[in-house]
Amino acid sequence: MSENIQTQYTEDNIRSLDWQEHIRIRPGMYIGKLGDGSSADDGIYILIKEIIDNSIDEFVMKAGKKVEIKLDEGKISIRDYGRGIPLGKVVDAVSKMNTGGKYDSKAFKKSVGLNGVGTKAVNALSDYFRVKSVREGEVKIAEFSKGLITEDSKIEKSTEKNGTEITFVPDATIFTHFKFRKEYIEKMLKNYAYLNPGLKLTFNGETFFSENGLKDLLTEEIEEETLYPIIHLKDEDIEVAITHSDKSQSETYFSFVNGQNTTQGGTHLNAFREAYVKTIREFFNKNFEAADIRKSIIAAVAIKVVEPVFESQTKTKLGSNEMEPGKQTVRTFVIDFMKSKLDNFLHKNPEVAEAINRKIIISERERKELSGIQKLARERAKKVSLHNKKLRDCRQHYSDQKAVRKSESTIFITEGDSASGSITKSRDVETQAVFSLKGKPLNCYGMTKKVVYENEEFNLLQAALNIENSLEDLRYNHVVIATDADVDGMHIRLLLITFFLQFFPDLIKNGHLYILQTPLFRVRNKKETRYCYSEEERVKALDELGKNPEITRFKGLGEISPDEFKHFIGKDIRLEPVVLGKDTTIENLLEFYMGKNTPDRQLFILDNLVIEESILDKKEVAILEK
Repeated sequence: MSENIQTQYTEDNIRSLDWQEHIRIRPGMYIGKLGDGSSADDGIYILIKEIIDNSIDEFVMKAGKKVEIKLDEGKISIRDYGRGIPLGKVVDAVSKMNTGGKYDSKAFKKSVGLNGVGTKAVNALSDYFRVKSVREGEVKIAEFSKGLITEDSKIEKSTEKNGTEITFVPDATIFTHFKFRKEYIEKMLKNYAYLNPGLKLTFNGETFFSENGLKDLLTEEIEEETLYPIIHLKDEDIEVAITHSDKSQSETYFSFVNGQNTTQGGTHLNAFREAYVKTIREFFNKNFEAADIRKSIIAAVAIKVVEPVFESQTKTKLGSNEMEPGKQTVRTFVIDFMKSKLDNFLHKNPEVAEAINRKIIISERERKELSGIQKLARERAKKVSLHNKKLRDCRQHYSDQKAVRKSESTIFITEGDSASGSITKSRDVETQAVFSLKGKPLNCYGMTKKVVYENEEFNLLQAALNIENSLEDLRYNHVVIATDADVDGMHIRLLLITFFLQFFPDLIKNGHLYILQTPLFRVRNKKETRYCYSEEERVKALDELGKNPEITRFKGLGEISPDEFKHFIGKDIRLEPVVLGKDTTIENLLEFYMGKNTPDRQLFILDNLVIEESILDKKEVAILEK
């Protein structure tokens, strides 16, 4: 080691960070990945969740039945009608680490968050943060910026109802180009309603309320026909809802702990899956394959655990092995519940038991019929050297969530050597992979899953994503369709979305599928270069860069040099999530866009397409009109 390096490490290199400095420097430790709002687990939604969690805890403690959420541009306001923060501790509760009511396990026995960090993280990561607490005719207000107090008002008289109101604006220097998507907030609020029957949540005037808990959740989520009415079972500290789809092939689960949506499951979901198989085997006294028993299941499970331990601050995976420290395990608790309640239900409802039995037998037969095709498909995948020719892999994968970086894992699905080459040379090899298509994919609308194994492209794509049997081992958090900005590119995009909707709809439902947004234009002069993603941005750039700037229209991804491309798939990447609308089913969606209703589809395109001559040339316009 050189003398120069040795002298650089002195007392001056060691310093203690204030609480807000640590949160701002290491936000991932507190809210997971930052993101820009294009994904449901991006940081700006975690900020909202952290505040609402406190309001939910008030409801659980029977201290408030209503929560009001308002979104105005980039500002969020959350008002509950609980007990309100004790007025003398309002400032400390939102700005002093190791301070909060949740350390008293008697008051918050089964709270979502026990360490009181969440609200402080929201404060530190907000450009503007305001807390108002109303208690017994008095109100206390304090305002902050980036965790530092800017206004500390005196306690005053008030006629408002008891409760707490938090208003904040995320710091744009941390959450760059962020945008709240209402559909993600609405999804979050629906889950809160299902897990807390009787709680009324309003979001910009729209109300979310549930009377039947998880039964309502499945009723809302299920689009297709089911084999039997939803089984709804409840007991102290546990609730489950179960049915089987008539068409879907995959397993679909919604899991919760203390009202928290554990999107990555954990010990409780593992216990439920095991318990369901065990109960069914014992009821029918047959050693069915677990995969046949669970195939096409749609289920929701929620438990309440004393002082839950999650695997990250974002609380998406339960790590607790015990229902209460030193007491019964989660696994034993869930298995005992299912063995008792589900077994009793099946004995009392023989028609449901018979429907489940028929489904298992059909699944067993289909599995055996597909086994030969699957074997040939796997052999074919090996022969074409999947990992060498079609897939340029990354080092981090979504299925292993020990590090935040792994949740950033992304695969770009692109077409052609030039496009895949540009992305490959520009990507972050730690988190970004590239899968190269050969020509346009097959239109698989109306086909059976057999085609997934018989079609080379689909077989290899399925293998690359590792989704043959379920999404549980999905290798990439973001599956990104990256196609050219022309008619051919749009067609490939549509065919790929059709593939996922037809065979792997949960990939979309769980928020994993995206469209890569790349600039349509480059506008530059000798001093500055602007990349424009729309006609409006192009016009603005022309106005601001002065006379005679150079304008380049990007149509193919291969036209963008790797040096430029790295800007579009780096920290400023723009991803458009593929989101299913709440007013249509997958079957109707596929029938409209990919079925034989050509005249209706033509009218829809012509009525909804704004044709910019600078974006689409005359040939492309003619193709779209056909």
